[in-house]
Amino acid sequence: MTFEEAVAAINSARSFADLAGPRTAPASADSAGGFADPAGPRSEPASIFVGGGDSAAAVGEPVEAYRKLSKIVHPDAAPATESARATEAFAKLSALWAAFRPSGDHADKPGGPSGDHADMHDGLSGDIADLVPHDGGRALRKVPRLPGDNDLMTAEAVALRTLWTEGDRQYRPYAPRLIESTRDGRKRVNVLERLHGFVTLAEVLRRRPDGIDARDAAWMWRRLLTGLGWAHRVGVVHGAVLPAHVLIHPEEHGVVLVDWCYSVATGTPLTALVAQHRADYPPEALAKQPATPATDIYLATVLMRRLIRRPPAPIARFLDGCLYDAPRMRPQDAWALLAELDEVLFACFGPRKFRPFTV
Repeated sequence: MTFEEAVAAINSARSFADLAGPRTAPASADSAGGFADPAGPRSEPASIFVGGGDSAAAVGEPVEAYRKLSKIVHPDAAPATESARATEAFAKLSALWAAFRPSGDHADKPGGPSGDHADMHDGLSGDIADLVPHDGGRALRKVPRLPGDNDLMTAEAVALRTLWTEGDRQYRPYAPRLIESTRDGRKRVNVLERLHGFVTLAEVLRRRPDGIDARDAAWMWRRLLTGLGWAHRVGVVHGAVLPAHVLIHPEEHGVVLVDWCYSVATGTPLTALVAQHRADYPPEALAKQPATPATDIYLATVLMRRLIRRPPAPIARFLDGCLYDAPRMRPQDAWALLAELDEVLFACFGPRKFRPFTV
């Protein structure tokens, strides 16, 4: 199947059943979508997985159909000149698949329900809150352990609402959707969409303590800068770009920034730090000076430097250039930095290619 055929089939589909045939037990679904990229991919045309035809029905069983179609139209694998169409098609395919599979059906993950990729925050106790399944497992209740952290829960709700209402909608997949923020006794509780198939970079580092290949880290880095740029455009600084707060979908190369409790408006000092990562913060955060996009860029760079095993010299220099003590000397625009990163990656590795990644 060619890229053109896959896009045509996806665009004409009203449900995933149109792409892979009927299936019993239609699903209620999590919010889903593609991971838009402001720079667009530079890659070779995708491989042809199956025979032609203007319908995707021939690709087989639902899971196999989804995997093959997503590989063909994924923004990292589509022809370089088709970035916008690939992003749109991948977003629609993801939404159709999410609506098609039954709640709790994780067959799109490697290894099925018992595979390596846990649901987002299953049974997780975070820095200040616990997340528990809600609404039949379709959402998560984020409950602070102490009422004194209600202000951080409110900060998260404000940030997510701002992103959802004021940010460019094509980048919504880079943050979880806030379903509601409500009082439960003395505590402020946030209810968030549940994401499947994601794992934190903290878990990646736990399993790969020596780090990962720079070519694998590249898509995580690019997606991370894309999500940060989206937030910065609407005046939000995440404030805690740390391993446990960056989720990746290894198979689909998705990235989601979570735990917006530490977020602030641009130009406002951070109200809290994650104590165990105090050494990762830039000087202005420790001095309670205004946080800016350069603050998030510093944190993201520290994370990438920890994640990349033996970075090539050009990448090492690029990392160092984002870690000056003075915020004014660091890059100020995540999307402009992404364009510069693409040039460095191209010089090191040539045209972008989709590299399968497993935790």
